[in-house]
Amino acid sequence: MERILNKDYVKKLVFILTIVVTTAFISGVLMAADLKDVKKKGVLRHLGIPYANFVTGAGDGMDIELMTHFAKYLGVRYEYVKTDWGDIFGDLTGKKVRPKGDDIEVVAQVPIKGDVAANGLTVLPWRKKAVDFSVPTFPNQVWLVARADSAVKPIKSSGNIEKDIEAVKKIIAGQPLLGKAGTCLDPSLYGLEKITDKIKLFPGSLNDIAPAVIKGESDLTLLDLPDALVALQKWPGKIKVIGPVSEKQDMAAAFSKDSPKLREAFNRFIRKTKTDGTYVRIVKKYYPYVFDYDPEFFRRNK
Repeated sequence: MERILNKDYVKKLVFILTIVVTTAFISGVLMAADLKDVKKKGVLRHLGIPYANFVTGAGDGMDIELMTHFAKYLGVRYEYVKTDWGDIFGDLTGKKVRPKGDDIEVVAQVPIKGDVAANGLTVLPWRKKAVDFSVPTFPNQVWLVARADSAVKPIKSSGNIEKDIEAVKKIIAGQPLLGKAGTCLDPSLYGLEKITDKIKLFPGSLNDIAPAVIKGESDLTLLDLPDALVALQKWPGKIKVIGPVSEKQDMAAAFSKDSPKLREAFNRFIRKTKTDGTYVRIVKKYYPYVFDYDPEFFRRNK
């Protein structure tokens, strides 16, 4: 009789513990932290990926500094949480997604690991289905880039972005092209798979695409503005910009759709940094030439 009671007790205990653990997991998966939760925990978890000068991988970067200042603005501790391109939105929202054109498909429920994602995230239609973006924090545009010794010549700007893009697409037609799935460098975002069947999706880090081209893995690749600016400085005379593949774009910080107050607080914070000079100081530190490329972005986003 005692054995039976003990077995029944153990079964009930296991059942109760299973419910508790499952509930905690589901809560962690589905419940993103909003402003009051971040303040209650006393920490802002910043999801980032080493990329260009936004997150350098050496403990600094434009978005590292912005988020560190944001944490101080909120009166909480800053914590960096490393992620990757395939997991970043799942780590932020609890829903791992993959793009389907301008839409998304939820492929798994996963634990939430951060409160805000920022590492030079381009605002794209499919991403807006997964997260809410802050006010723009940086300009962007995707370019076709080639090795400096390539026979492909840069186009002459017509002054019309649509015509320039068409001219670049004619160059790409039928040629090998290196891109990166799940990012703004995904050739399918610009219909490039329709004009060349020689697309190769780069498996490594975005930071390694320019070096891969320099080493001869491909004559042509897609690079965005910030990565190209860094590459042109780091490897002068090794690559050249052929022309635009996209219209001008915006980069911004990403928040879960369940964190509207935290996003609003960040927007207030960014407006404050633009007023007191902190924002411009940080941008100049990591991207000193971006003001020459797109001064209109910084006039528009004062």
